[in-house]
Amino acid sequence: MGWFKQLMGLEAPKAKTEAQWTANETLPVSGPLGLAMGKGVMFDSTLRLLLDEKTTVVIPDAQQIWSTGTIDLGQSTWLSRYYMNDEDYWLQVHTTGDIVGQVESVILFNYLSYVTLGSEAELRRLAGPQSLIGLPTYTHNGVEYTREWGTENGQTELVALSEQLRNPDESYSIEHRSMLYARETGLTERREFLLFSVEEDAEGTVSLSTSLGMSLYTTDLSII
Repeated sequence: MGWFKQLMGLEAPKAKTEAQWTANETLPVSGPLGLAMGKGVMFDSTLRLLLDEKTTVVIPDAQQIWSTGTIDLGQSTWLSRYYMNDEDYWLQVHTTGDIVGQVESVILFNYLSYVTLGSEAELRRLAGPQSLIGLPTYTHNGVEYTREWGTENGQTELVALSEQLRNPDESYSIEHRSMLYARETGLTERREFLLFSVEEDAEGTVSLSTSLGMSLYTTDLSII
């Protein structure tokens, strides 16, 4: 077991090829809202004006979905993730009942940073006990966000998530330890999110990604 799994308490992820996936391991061809690998996504042209000065999240031009990810949260609750050809953007759809069931939320994320971690010391400094990630509040670029996960008064543990991914070339899994923060924007049911995720892929590469997201209505996007 490597230093990442020792520190974070994870089992080693098991790489799987397309042929190794079984019918019980659901990687849907078409997901909620008709989102799927190869599909195009267009965003409402009024969003940029609406969100101006409310958030620094960038609303992109039309995008094509390059790869898809599925996270089974248990109790018939799912996260479906869609990674765009422009690698700065990805969508997350939270559903209940079934992967293509009731849509609970849609969030457009912008990647802010992606850093490969080479040691336990670096992980502790950037995302572990020596970092600010996991505290009840987090300030990014002068903006304060409130922790969404965990009830501790002090630093809480990152949340373990296992994501099954597919792109045109392969299927594989990534293990995450994540923490989500949020703030109100002053717009009805539109919150801004700050997501940190320590990730390990099947080859053992450990990284820390930071993403900034904005709540969307289902009517804010069109699938083409």
